[in-house]
Amino acid sequence: MRFIVALWRFAIAGFCFVGTYEAWSKPQFWVYFTFQTGFVLGIVMLWSGAATLLKGIQPPAWLKGCLTVYAIVTALVAFFLTPPDDPAYVPQVIGIMTNTMLHKIAPIMAVIDFVLFDPHRRFRWHYMFSWLAYFPAYLVFVLARAAIWPGSGPAAGGSPYPYDFINLDALGWQGFVQWNRRGFCTRANPASLHRRRWHA
Repeated sequence: MRFIVALWRFAIAGFCFVGTYEAWSKPQFWVYFTFQTGFVLGIVMLWSGAATLLKGIQPPAWLKGCLTVYAIVTALVAFFLTPPDDPAYVPQVIGIMTNTMLHKIAPIMAVIDFVLFDPHRRFRWHYMFSWLAYFPAYLVFVLARAAIWPGSGPAAGGSPYPYDFINLDALGWQGFVQWNRRGFCTRANPASLHRRRWHA
């Protein structure tokens, strides 16, 4: 069984690394939350797969759980808050778009890994609070970078904002606060998310 689990984790790592390969030639792509967390998830799954295969030390439960949560967030944001990927623009590997690997395949596989293969007694309930700490830090990073390097990309036209819902230039401070406050409330309610995506 451990060989199957190890191969599963290596496969997740593979999808993460292939899904982020574009950033190696376009460093500005590392601004995307997806690329940052996807690459680290790949490293952790590679570590976990090797530890499973060799009966070694597994990654800390806090780190693995944290990245699984981020993978879920990545999938939800991609599905509900960003437009569908354009196959003419997004690179493909073995016929699969790299964004599909990061936004769908890797998150789904990471959740399955967590549910079926991880000993849940390793996780403490208070971990969730520290897992959320990166989100405001990421937001501060994006806003500070946009203020310092306003034309640095990675978005179209050189916009430094990776996602429309944090685009301060387009929304303004008032719109930025209102949109994200409303977005937070709807993201907390799956039914509202569904209505927002299909009826917005």
